[in-house]
Amino acid sequence: MTDQTDPHRHDGPTAITPKTPAVPPSAAAPDDAVLVPLAELAPSIRAASISRRRFIGFGLSIAAGLAGAAVLSRIFPIFEPVAAAGPGPIVPVYDPKTVAWTFVVDTSRCIGCGLCVAACKAENHVPEAPTTNRTWVERHVTTSDGSLYVDSPDAGIHGFPVTSTAPGAAGKTVVSSFFEPRLCMQCEESPCTSVCPVGATYRTPDGVILVDAKRCIGCGYCVTACPYGARYIVPAGEDAPAGTPGVADKCTWCYHRLARGLKPACVEVCPVGARKFGDRNDPTSEIAQIVREQDPQMLHPEYGTRPRVLYLGPATTERA
Repeated sequence: MTDQTDPHRHDGPTAITPKTPAVPPSAAAPDDAVLVPLAELAPSIRAASISRRRFIGFGLSIAAGLAGAAVLSRIFPIFEPVAAAGPGPIVPVYDPKTVAWTFVVDTSRCIGCGLCVAACKAENHVPEAPTTNRTWVERHVTTSDGSLYVDSPDAGIHGFPVTSTAPGAAGKTVVSSFFEPRLCMQCEESPCTSVCPVGATYRTPDGVILVDAKRCIGCGYCVTACPYGARYIVPAGEDAPAGTPGVADKCTWCYHRLARGLKPACVEVCPVGARKFGDRNDPTSEIAQIVREQDPQMLHPEYGTRPRVLYLGPATTERA
């Protein structure tokens, strides 16, 4: 069987242990990121607004009927306990040390529509170029002569043509095929964090690997070290996201959404449920049930990186 070379795979250099930044700088949401739905916030916002309007209106009416600030200073403190007992926090307290985020991809469900790739680029300011992707979709095709071909035209963002675009696949009879979504594996034994010479690549308390764009020097060590090909260097020009050309970038599981109770954009947009995400430490969650009952597998466990993106379907049997 002919196994075409994976264009995303790289070999890494010797490990160096960097220091970890005290505060995850990438945890902040982009200016136009999708936050908590307004429908969920409406009751609290409305209650706060009504209370504030009543207070101000009452204060102004008294001010109009009384002569002097001395009287007002004796009246306003009456309402201080009421203001202190107003609505509580809109978003519950998030404790990153209690969660075990896990991502499961079901390759038997994926239809190769590319909506996940488009949603990721829009949510995270990823350049439109097909060579810069935080997530992409591959098509794995087996032909009648036993050969395996892998193609990913434009990272799969526009879907796939009827026949494989991989070199040598033209004209061959297809026996079987499936789509395989790819992204950063958020490895527990991550080569990218080991080789970074300035500590720009680091792991958060809840186990998500991020890149500090202010520290990154664009050396590319992490890009080369990642055995899953999940990193790229942001190109210069108008397409550079957040004004950070020349630094490393990759999937963050939409980290800015997690503490707000939202799922990664690619999970939200998938029309067939091929991507699942959640806290496996919560026994009642869907992801915990999938892990218990369906036993998803690591992709390329021989790499020894212990990825936290797990797979179901043909992707696991192909590499068995």
